[in-house]
Amino acid sequence: MSDTPDSAVRTYTEQHRTAFLDDLAEWLRIPSVSAQPEHDKDVRRSAEWLSGKLAETGFPVTEIWETPGAPAVFAEWPSQDPDAPVVLVYGHHDVQPAAREDGWSTDPFEPVIRDGRMYGRGAADDKGQVFFHTLGVRAHLAATGRTTPAVHLKLLIEGEEESGSPHFRALAEERAARLAADAVIVSDTGMWDENTPTVCTGMRGLAECEIELSGPGQDIHSGSFGGAVPNPATALARLVAALHDTEGRVAVPGFYDGVAELTDTERALFAELPFDEETWLRTAASHATAGEAGYSTLERVWARPTAEVNGIGGGYQGAGSKTVIPSSAMVKLSFRLVAGQDPERIQEAVRAWAEARIPAGVRHRITFSPATRPCLTPLDHPALQAVARAMGRAFGKKILFTREGGSGPAADLQDVLGAPVLFLGISVPSDGWHGPDEKVELDLLLKGVETAAHLWSELADALR
Repeated sequence: MSDTPDSAVRTYTEQHRTAFLDDLAEWLRIPSVSAQPEHDKDVRRSAEWLSGKLAETGFPVTEIWETPGAPAVFAEWPSQDPDAPVVLVYGHHDVQPAAREDGWSTDPFEPVIRDGRMYGRGAADDKGQVFFHTLGVRAHLAATGRTTPAVHLKLLIEGEEESGSPHFRALAEERAARLAADAVIVSDTGMWDENTPTVCTGMRGLAECEIELSGPGQDIHSGSFGGAVPNPATALARLVAALHDTEGRVAVPGFYDGVAELTDTERALFAELPFDEETWLRTAASHATAGEAGYSTLERVWARPTAEVNGIGGGYQGAGSKTVIPSSAMVKLSFRLVAGQDPERIQEAVRAWAEARIPAGVRHRITFSPATRPCLTPLDHPALQAVARAMGRAFGKKILFTREGGSGPAADLQDVLGAPVLFLGISVPSDGWHGPDEKVELDLLLKGVETAAHLWSELADALR
């Protein structure tokens, strides 16, 4: 009896497991830390290594794309079917800084395997999750008997994600024609936990600003002048206090315009997840939950827009007292945004709200950082369902759905290319992204291989 496609994928994956892990370890040895200039050559070496390995995998087109910063890698493997949909895989090859003295048990750039886990910087974030696509596409071909993928497959692996992707949007816009796709797969994400395979359906956007208020030309005596001139620290405190209402809602007029509300189905699916609030609070190093009334903790961090004070200061900060009216005060704010919100409109609304509350005699400066748009793919989208089916075939379990409360460059691809963004990741919270002893669970990594192997046929059917 011949293998079924699913068992053929598993067999092929197991047969090539050792070589796959050896290759991944070789890549992890390259300290591609984009944030540290002394590793610029290593980031380039990482890009060159990946480009060569993708060519070895079978991609007929592999290119290194230059940016004003670190290079990205582009690869393309056309399908023999001219009507096949086009799918773009996104990931990154740069990593966070790491050193043994940070608390690592071993050299972070000399990967080791212990107890079914590979330890090393980038093992989960994001080299391991990029690299499973190389074995995945080969398993896809072996199991289906094809000579080219069932989709027109493209990869874009950037080199500056861990430095905030400062040049990614411009690169995507410049190369939009080459990157054009019917769907985008982001493999820079994870699952709920080791026993609960999940698919992420969206990420929040981000708008950040700094508000600086200035009053007197210098710190002045609070006895001589207090109560008779405006105090910028008091004005700032009132501004911050007005940011939320008593129900925890952001009080900026127009802030919720266009917000995509949670459906009953989405709320029910979130409720299916094995969420333990006490454990979550320990992870958050906090003692109680808080936020917008009427929503659960997961709903607040995944599907609702928020405003947070990230830093605040002004006046005397030293020991003892200094009875002054400070000359200035400042606050840093961040706004997490959800589908339906436009970052530019949010910035305009925040500016108008703040300026309306600044008293006469207080000068102000409001500065916004570049914004990140939110992205969300509806649960019933055919491409999202294809990802869930592919993962279900690999894991043999029901696939649940999550969202991501953070933000990332995936939304730029959705915005520039006009394609739905899907998330495929096998990393779990215990993998320790950005921390010491980062690792990837090898069994889950190979499930990622299998999922990728099934995905191309699933997407080819779903997107026709």
